[in-house]
Amino acid sequence: MRDNGHAHGLPDRRTCEEIFSRVMDAAREHGVTEIEAIVSGENDALTRFANNAIHQNVAERLTYLSVRAAVDGRTARASTNRLDAGAIRDVVGEAIAITRLTEKDPELLPMADAADYPFLARHFEATSHATPDERARAVAEAIRVVEGAGQTAAGIYSTGEFAYALMNSRGVFGYHAETMARFSITALAADSSGWAKASACRQNQLDPLELARRASAKATLSRAPRELEPGRYTVILEPAAVLDLAGQMFADFSATAIRDGRSFLTDRIGKKLFGDNITIWDDAADERQSGPPFDGEGVPRRRLTLVEKGVVRDIAYSRQAAAAAGVEPTGHGLPLPNEAGEAPANIVIAGGNRSVEDMVASTERGILVTRLWYIREVDPYQKIFTGMTRDGTFLVEDGRVTAGVRNFRFNQSLIEMLSNVEALSVAERATGEETFDLVTPAMKVRDFHFSEVTRF
Repeated sequence: MRDNGHAHGLPDRRTCEEIFSRVMDAAREHGVTEIEAIVSGENDALTRFANNAIHQNVAERLTYLSVRAAVDGRTARASTNRLDAGAIRDVVGEAIAITRLTEKDPELLPMADAADYPFLARHFEATSHATPDERARAVAEAIRVVEGAGQTAAGIYSTGEFAYALMNSRGVFGYHAETMARFSITALAADSSGWAKASACRQNQLDPLELARRASAKATLSRAPRELEPGRYTVILEPAAVLDLAGQMFADFSATAIRDGRSFLTDRIGKKLFGDNITIWDDAADERQSGPPFDGEGVPRRRLTLVEKGVVRDIAYSRQAAAAAGVEPTGHGLPLPNEAGEAPANIVIAGGNRSVEDMVASTERGILVTRLWYIREVDPYQKIFTGMTRDGTFLVEDGRVTAGVRNFRFNQSLIEMLSNVEALSVAERATGEETFDLVTPAMKVRDFHFSEVTRF
């Protein structure tokens, strides 16, 4: 692990310092002293498979420089993917030219002051140096499991690393390096499917073989699916299903969104919205999380208690929103300029002590859901969403899974759902397809509303 140096050409701290020195020099030529730069580099590799065979292996290397100027109450940004001296000079000139043509923002603050950031150990050499052969061997083993069950495997195995630096003319210098590995697999049978996915900063925390076994078992168990009537059911939502639905609400924990009247938390701070067993916080330092310890302006991220025993407590404040409210910023601001303001990014939903197997065993009749997809908002204030189940939906009867069922469309309020949680598993890092990775438990929920049956 490291926070300095640069594997495979990632910009290190010294490189970022040199780039910012050139940014400052170019800004002075235009008579501008207030300037910010974001430098990032990314190396990503992906092995993709389908029809029980690897069909693609790609690698991509990206570099990026984004410059923001502030002049007389105006601010704007320009970006480039080149880091040579000429490109730096050009992008600075472009940012300043756009800034001078932009309308004044009466709420614009001076850029953030220097701050100290904790070091988060999220870059691991074994992950950054993962080879196509390593990924191919893991994929081949996963395919053998699925193929051995008479099914067809498809999915991806990706490994990568990135470095991110934020610097400004008032002394801010934040630097963060991170690795990430992801494995996703779908097992396809004649009339059923199963799915599993995981992500981690450490590649060795992934177990592609176990994920393949899980996906294959779901495809086997859900074959010859039965069609059930829509209605309200007790559901057991696995962590990926919780993530993709509950994750839709966290942009609303934003002071700017509340001020603009586009958050379901308007007039609800301090009020009880969810069940006693729902506690949620945002913590960039949680070891199960990923991402830097500072926000898009260089403010250190603070731990927020978003929900405590069902009561809405903290919300995120950017510097501008905090100044307007007379409070301290929380370190959740997005890079300026933007219209969204801020949002929590390192969500942890507190868990319990029940396993999914326990939840099934305690259910007389219900539905076990692997994951959800095609989720869309229906009512922003009641936080009602619609979407569908996918890749492993099961009937539970008398404490055991008895059959696969045809997928349902749901029409469900998140407020109601999080008020009807009867049991929670241990929280774990989860990943899905509809929102960002969270730390979340599985949930057993009563009266979940399935509005219609799909035809697959």
